[in-house]
Amino acid sequence: MEKYSSLIDVSVSTEPRPIDQGHVYVRAQRGRWQRVRKLAGWMLMLCFLLGPWLRWNGQQAVLLDVELQRFHLFGITIWPQDLTLLALVLMVAACGLFFITVFLGRVWCGYLCPQTVWTFWFIWVEEKLEGSANKRRQLHKAPWSLNKLWRTGGKHLIWLLISLLSGFTFVAYFVPAAALATDLVQLSAGLLSSFGVLFFALCTYLNAGWMRAIMCTHMCPYSRFQSAMFDKDTYSVSYDAKRGERRGPRARNTDAAALGLGDCIDCNLCVQVCPTGIDIRDGLQYECINCGACADACDQTMTQMGSATGLIRYASERQLEGGKTRLLRPKLVGYGIMLLLMLVVLVYAAASRVPMGLDVQRDRNQLFRETTAGWVENTYLLKLSNRSQQPQDYRVRVTGMDALRWTGPESVTVPAGEIVNLSISLAADPYQLQNSIQAITFVAGNDQLQVQTNSQFFSPSR
Repeated sequence: MEKYSSLIDVSVSTEPRPIDQGHVYVRAQRGRWQRVRKLAGWMLMLCFLLGPWLRWNGQQAVLLDVELQRFHLFGITIWPQDLTLLALVLMVAACGLFFITVFLGRVWCGYLCPQTVWTFWFIWVEEKLEGSANKRRQLHKAPWSLNKLWRTGGKHLIWLLISLLSGFTFVAYFVPAAALATDLVQLSAGLLSSFGVLFFALCTYLNAGWMRAIMCTHMCPYSRFQSAMFDKDTYSVSYDAKRGERRGPRARNTDAAALGLGDCIDCNLCVQVCPTGIDIRDGLQYECINCGACADACDQTMTQMGSATGLIRYASERQLEGGKTRLLRPKLVGYGIMLLLMLVVLVYAAASRVPMGLDVQRDRNQLFRETTAGWVENTYLLKLSNRSQQPQDYRVRVTGMDALRWTGPESVTVPAGEIVNLSISLAADPYQLQNSIQAITFVAGNDQLQVQTNSQFFSPSR
């Protein structure tokens, strides 16, 4: 590098590779892809942090109440019997991830994965307190001093505060946020809630502060099976070897071809800005998360050298070989059709969902009993659930048999998102019964909606 120093007009980095004893020192980088990544990351972060505090009809808009076995999502209450909707949502998310991966590679990992968002957030704190990547490396190798103590200690303190905020926010999706905050401040939170906050805070601190790329390269299964979804037309961050090789430094605006060189000046910036510490010039690697940092660094260098940008860019393998990327291909179309079908099924299931439920349970101790008047009586427990976010008035009746005598309430007000139990009994004259088991139907509802559940009426054998 030294013998070319007199010819170089731009800043060519002499920093070593970013990996030092297992720790990746990521160099800060600006550019269009990093602006997109930061915007997407901040949007995801704001949605996550503000989610538990959003209100809907006076209640927490998003509350996954595991204890009461119901989920509240913006005016919709999902009960255990509605978990088909949750399964469909997960299937839609999986199909969407597969579709995006076939089309754009691991852009989810680079732009929206929580591991990536939190890792870059922690790296940003690290840069503000400890300096650039090279300064951080020198500081970590230096002996302990007051300067190192306050910088390193301050970094870890902020990391812990961010982790606690993340842990609290995560638990606040399962426990009412306002009540959880009050209990934590007053040191009266339950053992499970306190453990949850500390556990997820510890996970955030370790994953984003210490493990970082290890999560992506060794623990995340997505990086392992992504190659099964890639094809020659998948867009991913790629190095154009035909244009870049042979590598070597040169003066700005120099005719690289005359020197027998390609456009790559071997500045290694693409390696130093990579959060996983890989060299994109070695080809497609499962560690690459498609964040585009190397593309921004290379574009910056090419601009300074007076060369065309795009030496490292989002491109398909077919495009790098000189062909044209095929957008419509069997794998992409197949995933698209699956995604569309899952969306249709999800929309249909959500639209056909009934916002109330009626469950009928018979008395398990005895099928029937005879009253003092000689009538046959059956006892039932009606469970009426209101799955909406507003109180509802329901009326209850029975059909299928004539001359049944109803004992118990025939109307009830069910609060929003609650279940009300009604104990009722039905009695009939045994001389008017045709069979020992007769089918009946309980009907509950109001002027807007009605539901029904089948049951039986038992009497002595004739």
